[in-house]
Amino acid sequence: MHFFTMFFLRFVQIFFTMTNPQDNPVLSRQVLEMITVAHEYCLFFEQAEKYSAHDIFSYFQKIAPLLYLKGAMLPTEIEAEPEYMERFVTEEQWEGIFKILREKFGDEDVYYVHDHNYDTEEVSLADNLADIYQDMKDFVLLYQKAPLPSKECAVAELQKLFENHWGLRVLQALSYVHGKIYRDSIDPELFSDEDLSDL
Repeated sequence: MHFFTMFFLRFVQIFFTMTNPQDNPVLSRQVLEMITVAHEYCLFFEQAEKYSAHDIFSYFQKIAPLLYLKGAMLPTEIEAEPEYMERFVTEEQWEGIFKILREKFGDEDVYYVHDHNYDTEEVSLADNLADIYQDMKDFVLLYQKAPLPSKECAVAELQKLFENHWGLRVLQALSYVHGKIYRDSIDPELFSDEDLSDL
């Protein structure tokens, strides 16, 4: 675990000792664990330039299940005050991570998924991973702010985005990355020629 992550986690734990988590789900262990995983994800992709595509695939394969699991366990009953909602990741920051990832992935960046109408849609792995980064970073930074309503807003927004944005992207990207890592082990008869060309 990164030193800064350990420091951040310790800071949150100290904050928890000053409050009663049972009084507010935004201070629950589920949220603390989500913060830890989200923070780790952000740290890695902020340093993506020094990793190979294989390194990124391998890392995402391991952290994606944790992201999805912790996202699914987020409390859903939090009432947030909209005036405390803030966004932190700028378009330039998103573009910076996206461009690094797209260059790393090259021809492996594009894959195909089915939309809600079961039509085939072309998507970018770099785009999806950068989108997940944006949601995680905004969550971590807003949760770090002192007012409790800011923390409530951070958790409520991340939970909503899990349902309609980053949760689905995690699953789609993980399926594709799994296919890339284990391509030689997958039985070709399980797929059509068209499906195999997407791996």
